[in-house]
Amino acid sequence: MELTQEQLNEFNKNGFLVIKNFAEKKLCNDILAKAKVHLKNKQAPIESEQEYVKINSDEQTVRRLKQVYDREEIFKDWMINKKIRPMLRQILNDTPVLTLAHHNSIMTKIPNDSTRTFWHQDRRYWHFENDNLVSVWLSLEDEFLNNGLLEFIPKSHKIKFSEKSFDKDFNFIDNYKENKKLILSKVHQNLEKGDIVLFHCKTLHHANKNISEKTKISFVYTVRAMSNKPLKNTRSDFKEVILD
Repeated sequence: MELTQEQLNEFNKNGFLVIKNFAEKKLCNDILAKAKVHLKNKQAPIESEQEYVKINSDEQTVRRLKQVYDREEIFKDWMINKKIRPMLRQILNDTPVLTLAHHNSIMTKIPNDSTRTFWHQDRRYWHFENDNLVSVWLSLEDEFLNNGLLEFIPKSHKIKFSEKSFDKDFNFIDNYKENKKLILSKVHQNLEKGDIVLFHCKTLHHANKNISEKTKISFVYTVRAMSNKPLKNTRSDFKEVILD
């Protein structure tokens, strides 16, 4: 499946693109069933909410299941899905390569126990020759503002920010004067089961905590352009899968 020129233009302009009804409901349900088992068992490796907000606690509220590519065949099958490869090739203008160092994850926001995801660019996670990376977000259930839907700042992937815009953890600072103006331009689009969002690693995004009564679970992975090599001896110099 390929993007239309209009869709490609929208991605290039805004730094993200929502594609409705991309994944079959059965696939989402099957992924979800497996994910819930791993979440219930807090099966390592995980990232906890306590780790994210840097709170010393003996409790572990799962924020993300990490390294999901090697957990279940159905997770792997989604990440190497052939239907999506032409779209990724269009965006990257190159062969996509699945990078498994990070954003090889199933994300969760648990009611009451989840925390806000601060405004950030995903480029903070990786070490590549350039920032030509794209993430694929799969909505396994309906997502809306009250349960932690992603919000984006259009065109932010094209802005060169000063270091003052970010804190020591590379979060975009909410109350910094110049940032506040930009955050006013944030947008969102409710997602339904099977929708995907493609977004550039420099596009600013965030999500509020889940204040609904049901856990929200999503799947995210990232691809790089084949020509965009990982830097040696960094966390990005890790297992990869070429999606040719």
